[in-house]
Amino acid sequence: MADVQNRLHFGDNLDVLRRNVPSESVDLIYLDPPFKSGREYNFLYRHDKRADSPAQEDMFVDTWKWDAIRYEESIQECSENPRLAMLLQSFYQMLGGSEMMAYLSMMAPRLFEMHRTLRRTGSLFLHCDPAASHYLKVLMDAIFKPENFRNEVIWKRTSAHNSAKRFGPVHDTILFYSRSDKFTWNPHYTPYDENYVKQFYRHVDTDGRRYTSSDLTAAGKRKGSSGQPWRGIDPAEKGKGNHWKFTQETLDRLDLEGRILWPAKEGGMPRYKRFLDEMHGLALQDVFTDIVPVQTHSKERTGYATQKPLSLLERFISACSNPGDVVLDPFCGCGTAVVASQKLNRHWLGIDVAILAVEIMQDRLRDEVGIVEGPDYSVQGIPNDVASAKALFERGRKDCHKQFEIWAVGLVDGRPRAKMGADRGIDGDLLLQDQLQKLSNAPIQVKGGSNVPPTQVRDFAHVIAREESPTGIFISFERTGPAQRAAIEGGSMRYHGKATPRLQLYTLRELLEEKKKYIVPDGYRALPRRSKYDPQGAFIWSE
Repeated sequence: MADVQNRLHFGDNLDVLRRNVPSESVDLIYLDPPFKSGREYNFLYRHDKRADSPAQEDMFVDTWKWDAIRYEESIQECSENPRLAMLLQSFYQMLGGSEMMAYLSMMAPRLFEMHRTLRRTGSLFLHCDPAASHYLKVLMDAIFKPENFRNEVIWKRTSAHNSAKRFGPVHDTILFYSRSDKFTWNPHYTPYDENYVKQFYRHVDTDGRRYTSSDLTAAGKRKGSSGQPWRGIDPAEKGKGNHWKFTQETLDRLDLEGRILWPAKEGGMPRYKRFLDEMHGLALQDVFTDIVPVQTHSKERTGYATQKPLSLLERFISACSNPGDVVLDPFCGCGTAVVASQKLNRHWLGIDVAILAVEIMQDRLRDEVGIVEGPDYSVQGIPNDVASAKALFERGRKDCHKQFEIWAVGLVDGRPRAKMGADRGIDGDLLLQDQLQKLSNAPIQVKGGSNVPPTQVRDFAHVIAREESPTGIFISFERTGPAQRAAIEGGSMRYHGKATPRLQLYTLRELLEEKKKYIVPDGYRALPRRSKYDPQGAFIWSE
């Protein structure tokens, strides 16, 4: 197999799949599409009469806002699979212009493209909320064919959940499909629990090894030696048409090894002595209760609301792929599937529509598996020069200004600020720590227009003063002389013992092409972006 470069893509996964992922090039797909599972269940069946165009909400495409135009586009995009197109139309007859219908219209063409990218030996795991899993299964049946459905996996993600007038919802659903009947499968086992061992392996031999006895015969006649009498015992007579599970040569060897248990009474059937320490364990079942969700104090916690535990993704990836295979996650989020793939020596492709998600993935790849962009993987779709930055800012979608701000904040190692109403002049923060380990935020403001008047700079100086911050960073496409003078008027800080403007002005050209670095006031240090996602990180001052 040709070497595949690991890649992160920023963009709409439907477009990225079509442009960048060839047919039958992926061995395993895991996806956990955003699904507002925290909203009321009935919300997804609400009809929206406004028919607004889709907008981004909380840095994700709002796939739940009904749009008749998008529905018609989905029908057209699925026209190569008439069953799928007809299914969507049937769903519409039942659901109408509801949030659920909008969600299914979004998912259908994307699942269709994912099926195209899978090799014949490939598999797909679709992680979904029980509120939509039954609709998604019918979609998957139309795309993958019902006979290629393998499992509905239930993951118990929490031990208890109080919920009014219903049983507590404590599980997620994962739909497991293969591209064909010849798919990669590596069996997994779980240890036997103590009660099982006591019940079924209750015997102990002279060496202290636990064992159980099992039948030596199986149903069905055989013409070979396994169907013939052995030691005067005919398996067909004893078992009404049975045969020995082993050849007679193997039975002789097992008897010499003391692995055949002979009955005390004449006429009884011998049994096979099976030792506990030779067993793999219990074959993994389709209900997972042994994997806990990411805990508040977990080292792998990123703060991402929908983050899944690494052990869950490692289980799926190791079960249905081999080292060197290609794993695709088209809804990456915080990148758990990407990190798990790298740890398990798989190639990987990750796609997300939020720049923040791509930045979190880069942080995790660096901090958890020690790889960085350039020598180890590539990032596509993220601006890397002023022209591409301007293209992102000017892109037609409503969310692109926000995405531009998030990207620009990341250029100075900042974290985007979640906006609740007005942003009060702050688009992000650089986390600082003084010598007493006291934390403070240096506010960041991003302006995408072609001209920055000095009044905006003066206003930001007031923001820095209001926040009582040691410094602040102002990013724009251009910088004028009046803006520079306004920054100087905003007060000073000490840097290497000298007075310098507290308000730092940077153009995108300086940050991108000249690789100019922001400065940190004397007595402080900048903490890595990851620190905001790992609240339990130990921040210890070091010179």
